[in-house]
Amino acid sequence: MNITETARALIILGSVLITLGVLLPYAAKLGFFAKLPGDIKIERENFSLYFPIATCVVLSILFTLLGNFFFRK
Repeated sequence: MNITETARALIILGSVLITLGVLLPYAAKLGFFAKLPGDIKIERENFSLYFPIATCVVLSILFTLLGNFFFRK
């Protein structure tokens, strides 16, 4: 992999992260994001814990498929 390919990959990755950062607050308001079965949510009086296990698995599979589609040689 030469420097041009690396630079292109970093630009694409940065663009994807910026897009996700902009869209993430709106996705949370729609209600389907981060409410999957398997996500752990514990709320107490002075304590709140949210650990999105199922959401992380789904996003990991999605990003793996997208990465394989776009960066396949």
